Amino acid sequence: MAARLNDYPTAARADYVFACMATNGQGRDVLEKCACSIDVIASILPYEAYVQAETVLSMRQVGGERMSIFRSSAMANALVAELRRAQAEAEILCF
Repeated sequence: MAARLNDYPTAARADYVFACMATNGQGRDVLEKCACSIDVIASILPYEAYVQAETVLSMRQVGGERMSIFRSSAMANALVAELRRAQAEAEILCF
């Protein structure tokens, strides 16, 4: 379990915290909430699954017929749903 909690690279955690703070504010309290949030997500979702879900979300922003696989496939939807569940848990525990 400890190895899984630490499988998120520092840069990925920092990117998450920066994006979280851009959305929620710049104060120290928000920093702590955002750091808590990525820690909770990391405890629920292995880093590889996190990257896959973030990739799907990113590709969904791209238009075109070829990108429809990211919007309609069951696997893509399951990856995003798992990330959303982890984010919801993090929100409840940290914010």
